[in-house]
Amino acid sequence: MIMFKLLWLIPALPFAGFIILALTGSRLTRTRTAVIGAGSAGLSMVITILTGIRFIGSPPPGNAYVQVLWTWMSVGGFRPEIAFRLDALSLAMITVVTAVGFLIHLYSSEFMAGDEGYSRFFAYMNLFVGSMLTLVLADNLLLLYLGWEGVGLCSYLLIGFWYKDTYNGYAARKAFVVTRIGDTAMGIGLFLLFTVLGTLQIQELMQRALQQWGSGNVMAGAAAALLLGGALGKSAQLPLQTWLPDAMAGPTPVSALIHAATMVTAGVYLIARTHVLFSLAPLVQAAVAVIGAVTLLIAGFSALTQSDIKRVLAYSTISQIGYMFLALGVGAWSAAIFHFMTHAFFKALLFLGAGVVILGLHNEHNMFKMGGLRKQLPLTFWTFLIGAASLSALPLVTAGYYSKDLILYSAWASEAGSPLLWAAGLAGALLTALYTFRMVFLVFFGEEKTRVERKPGMQIKIPLIILAVLSIIGGFVETPASLGGLHIFTKFMYTALPPVVNLPLPATGEFILEIEAALAPPIGIFIAYLFFLYRPRYTGRLASTPSGSALHRFWFSGWGFDWIYDRIIVRPFLWFARIDKNDFLDLPYLGTIWAGKGVNRLLVHTQTGKVRWYAVGIVIGAILALSAMVFL
Repeated sequence: MIMFKLLWLIPALPFAGFIILALTGSRLTRTRTAVIGAGSAGLSMVITILTGIRFIGSPPPGNAYVQVLWTWMSVGGFRPEIAFRLDALSLAMITVVTAVGFLIHLYSSEFMAGDEGYSRFFAYMNLFVGSMLTLVLADNLLLLYLGWEGVGLCSYLLIGFWYKDTYNGYAARKAFVVTRIGDTAMGIGLFLLFTVLGTLQIQELMQRALQQWGSGNVMAGAAAALLLGGALGKSAQLPLQTWLPDAMAGPTPVSALIHAATMVTAGVYLIARTHVLFSLAPLVQAAVAVIGAVTLLIAGFSALTQSDIKRVLAYSTISQIGYMFLALGVGAWSAAIFHFMTHAFFKALLFLGAGVVILGLHNEHNMFKMGGLRKQLPLTFWTFLIGAASLSALPLVTAGYYSKDLILYSAWASEAGSPLLWAAGLAGALLTALYTFRMVFLVFFGEEKTRVERKPGMQIKIPLIILAVLSIIGGFVETPASLGGLHIFTKFMYTALPPVVNLPLPATGEFILEIEAALAPPIGIFIAYLFFLYRPRYTGRLASTPSGSALHRFWFSGWGFDWIYDRIIVRPFLWFARIDKNDFLDLPYLGTIWAGKGVNRLLVHTQTGKVRWYAVGIVIGAILALSAMVFL
């Protein structure tokens, strides 16, 4: 039980690192700053691993441990607590957050070495890790919402980290505003849940929902829909996905940690944690599946047309989270968390590898100005190739294959699945392999266009190697029936999440599904090889046709969502603001301003610079003050 009692240290250590760096960071050497920043995340990871070993080896009663630190507030019957809950779901989340977070902190200690905001960067990163850990460990929705808003704040600060560039500030504001739409919906959902059910403690809330609401209940549907709104904003799913590609304005380690491995999957965690509400609202749960399926396709097509290496990975992130939403929507809760885990490994690896390339080529992001880098950056090439293979779900040897195969199988076989959802997922798998290896061929193969001027050191190489290993072996905890039928991960998750309800399939049918899922990635890789390495002129011919050019522009712009939102929301709002600028409600405030300016102009005339006049003024003021005291 000693390790369980140290649970509070897991989020507390990164917060402590943030406080130290915020107060003293500017006076610390870069080495000490890195030790505090990365060290606090590393200690949190160590405690997490030890706690996880203790949890798996000797589970607490009920397979959950709750640590209550203190009562947050007490207003009437509302008594939320600062309390953390450790179960299979939260353990999986904090293990990924702390492990990947520490590796990215270690990587950042070298990557950001020449930046003037070195200590500020680590302070923000520590604040993010602490907020994310608070989010996933929270025992009540109010504390979860505090962590939720904390990671939103950190996202704003880190996207706009290089704030002297105007575009970076714009990207940070865009992320903040778009995600606030979802956060507002989520906040309303919390009010609704407390008003109707009288609690925000998650487990008690789920029990009351089951007791008071039946399947298809209107209130359950409204609550689930509002929580879904929050998840769509934070996880960048349709129609609130537009902020994530622009968020690549932040430093590459930020993209790896916040916008690939952890924060954007907060929506997935929220839905999984409140799965009872979505089970009681089958229409909303079906919407989750449809949104995920559509998002993974539209983001995949957009990734296929990008020239910026980080924007390819950004659209890929949107697409892969779409797979997680697809799994949640068909009731495959554990499959969604499994893909979250493998995705964190290979997507963090790809972003960090992209950072090495960008750093070595003088901050060059355009893939068409790269090429032939496998010889100049051999370690980066091989680790990046492993990450790309795992993202593409290359069969048998990559973690991404096992998690994606589980989702595709559930999309077909589960009670809430359908052939259309399965077909969308399968098409997305082919598309993923196509755009991923397009990126690999453009960056690492072909003609060498630019010489690498900066090679990575050990602080960058070590995270790449570890993440590459995890991108391979991380999937062997869950394998299909034809490959041994291991179900280590899902059985562990079943202590916190309900199992997926699958319809019976003949063994041949299951095998056919596995074969089709295994064939899609190699086909996509072959098409990428044909069009972008073996015969690249084919691509030029397609893009030069009127229809090909128009389609390319459409996908490149993210299917025109920014254009639509600009015309139906932004421009009308700005027009109304200009019209409303001088309405009568402003007159009292404007009058106060004019009066203040008038008094100021009068007082300016008293500033003559003549000491005798100042002395006379002091004497007169003293006489008036004394007279007031005597006669009043």
